[in-house]
Amino acid sequence: MFDCIVVGAGPAGASAAYHLAKLGRSVLLLEKESLPRYKPCGGGVSPQIAEWFDFDFSPAISLKVNSIRYTWKMGDPVEATLETPEPMWMVRRDVFDHFLVRQAQGQGAQLRDSTPVRGVQWVGDHWQVDTDQEPLEGQYLIAADGAKGQMAKWLGFKDRRRRLGGALEVEAPAQVVDSHVAHFEFGMVRNGYIWNFPKADGYSIGIGTFRGGDPQDFKGILQEYATIFGIDIHAAKQFGHPLCLWDGNQKLHTRQALLAGEAACVVDPFTAEGIRPSIFSAIEAAKAVHKALAGDLDALPNYSAYINESWGADMAWAQRLAGVFYRFPETGYQVGVKRPSATAHMGKIMCGEERYSDVVTRALKRMAAKLGQLVPGFH
Repeated sequence: MFDCIVVGAGPAGASAAYHLAKLGRSVLLLEKESLPRYKPCGGGVSPQIAEWFDFDFSPAISLKVNSIRYTWKMGDPVEATLETPEPMWMVRRDVFDHFLVRQAQGQGAQLRDSTPVRGVQWVGDHWQVDTDQEPLEGQYLIAADGAKGQMAKWLGFKDRRRRLGGALEVEAPAQVVDSHVAHFEFGMVRNGYIWNFPKADGYSIGIGTFRGGDPQDFKGILQEYATIFGIDIHAAKQFGHPLCLWDGNQKLHTRQALLAGEAACVVDPFTAEGIRPSIFSAIEAAKAVHKALAGDLDALPNYSAYINESWGADMAWAQRLAGVFYRFPETGYQVGVKRPSATAHMGKIMCGEERYSDVVTRALKRMAAKLGQLVPGFH
């Protein structure tokens, strides 16, 4: 009988396991794949997460980026410096995730990889987790099995507000030029953008859409964009995956179980940043389970409330910005992205030094003023 079973060994699951084990709890971390495993993801990580751990992340970082280059339909470029205390990290998820898992194991967490979960059952006063090998028992569960996981469904979260975005990504081996620069392309894709993040031995190029709409030729768009860097994406393996975007306050707890990471739909609806909020939610989930094990009857409901208040309230502002920006992206690019202060503000938001609520009102007013000139009757 474990104090807690954590399902999913991505950044959320590994972080929850690390912090719970460090607090002296018995933890079992389950992962369906054999570790290390590839995970499609741009791999941009806010250095803010270093504040939440007591070890050095250097072995897990491929490159550090201190400059952003934007383009509109592959032209009209602008480059800006990230004014953050520490450059943004670029990581490969197989390395980064496995590194976090090993830190959790170092604190005493047990790992079972290559162990898909087939279902869960409430048995008396604890959870039984069914696997191909044997049933496993835990007093509490943390579901961190990502956007495509089944744990939320099995735990009875039937009325969840899930807003899915989509992404297509390629890992392209290449000689990297300007390894300190991350690239963002607007205008070629509706309701989203293209990203190109450098790694030590190539690029992670992806395309994401965050507001739905008509189908788009992701592969064709990516191939056209990749020619700038001399890359043929058809020669690289392609990965498609959903994005679980924040879409309003939600219940993240049930009987002795919590949702964390993308299973909790915490992805930023404007930037699609997922790793930092996933880790943040997982650490709070670990704290809540620790308190519940100590007898705090309100610990799990308080977890839902805290994530809704601390993360969700600001994501409501991100949703407002996304709603206007992706509806009028060219105006957003001209009056927003190209402003010298825009990158500084986004860097501070991703490092926790500012919140969307601090900057969105001003940004929307600038866009509204410009749209008022371009679109008769726009308010």
